[in-house]
Amino acid sequence: MRITHYLTIFTLLFAINNQAQSCEEMIEFVKAKSYGTSYTSYDSEAISKVTFYTVNVDYKTLYFAIVCFKKQYSYSCNEYIYQVGSNTKSNYSLDHYDSAGKAFWKHIQPYNENLGCAPNFDK
Repeated sequence: MRITHYLTIFTLLFAINNQAQSCEEMIEFVKAKSYGTSYTSYDSEAISKVTFYTVNVDYKTLYFAIVCFKKQYSYSCNEYIYQVGSNTKSNYSLDHYDSAGKAFWKHIQPYNENLGCAPNFDK
């Protein structure tokens, strides 16, 4: 991870008074701090939806994607949070109509190590 990612994570954790002990708590914090823009994927076998959030913390703008992966034999999903770049939302929105999976691998998965909250995949 680059030093800027460590600083961003530290800033985010400091801003929530060191209360984010888990990825689930980080997801709840981001959801509470911002309204999201969701892209639903009805035809995808793996991705139910991706919601993008913009959060301002200590005069910094941070960008997040919360990806909801479908559970097998269920209508619910597992959520994972990624800290992404500022242009990820616009890039994903253009590509997800063709394939949500391909758009995920191209635009969101490269950020999988930023927060340590992404699942491990073997492509």
